[in-house]
Amino acid sequence: MKEIRIFAPATVANVACGFDVLGFCLDTVGDEMVVRRVSKKGIVITKCVGYELPMELENNVAGVAAQAFINDFNPELGIEIEIYKNIKPGSGVGSSAASAAGVVVALNELLGKPYKKEQLTTFAMKGEAVASKCEHADNLAPAIYGGFTLVKSCHPVKILKIPTPSDLFASIIHPQIEIKTADSRAALPADIPLYQAIEQWANLGSLIHALHTSDYDLIAASLNDVVIEPHRSKLIPHYHEIKNAVLKAGALGCGISGSGPSIFTLCKGEENALKVEQAMKDMYSKTEIDFDTYVSSINQQGIKILNP
Repeated sequence: MKEIRIFAPATVANVACGFDVLGFCLDTVGDEMVVRRVSKKGIVITKCVGYELPMELENNVAGVAAQAFINDFNPELGIEIEIYKNIKPGSGVGSSAASAAGVVVALNELLGKPYKKEQLTTFAMKGEAVASKCEHADNLAPAIYGGFTLVKSCHPVKILKIPTPSDLFASIIHPQIEIKTADSRAALPADIPLYQAIEQWANLGSLIHALHTSDYDLIAASLNDVVIEPHRSKLIPHYHEIKNAVLKAGALGCGISGSGPSIFTLCKGEENALKVEQAMKDMYSKTEIDFDTYVSSINQQGIKILNP
């Protein structure tokens, strides 16, 4: 195989109560990347289309992730990378993770699958750190593994894939403002009260159980973030109005996607998800902020190979 084209999906991280450990993969939004072998050793980013990204390897999320892979594998060839960026950077649905995860999965396929998913996640975290200033895998893991994932550990990488109820859909609204991950992290407190921690890990435990048992009522009761949302919601205009509208429209739950500004909901059935999307549109169209919305099933495969 001389080159490979892949679809690198958007992802939702944190999922309300699962800060930095829980995420799920979307199916209708994502980047495309082309990775090819060339004779001259080294890695070159030859094209970035869609949004302006650094072309220098050391400043590009995909470039740093690819370099980590190549440094370890050390093949006698070179690599060219093309990035077709459809996920807006700073949107809160894993734009940097799509680049970092996409390139390492593509390289792995191109070079004969020398690594397992845990090692690919380790390489991708090096790239993700360029955007967020720390290594974390809550967006990377669902992109690489598909579905819902729980990051048990980053050092060493240990990822648990969580079952997805068959009728679960996500509705997303992306207000057209930018919130950088590093800035969003800076808004968080260093310490939290013990009673909040107890409530948060109870919600996370019950959400994991609900996903295993397809208990939609328990999913709704568990999607409650008492630690992160009170601080990050202040950065997102009209957040609480959106939350009230989607819950009234039938969403199981609502929360900030990653570091924001995107807001996610989980819904039982596509029909409900479309009603929730319309409620998002109706509410946000009253503001002066441009926005996009989309509805997606949960992508169980993750990154997809677009050519054999």
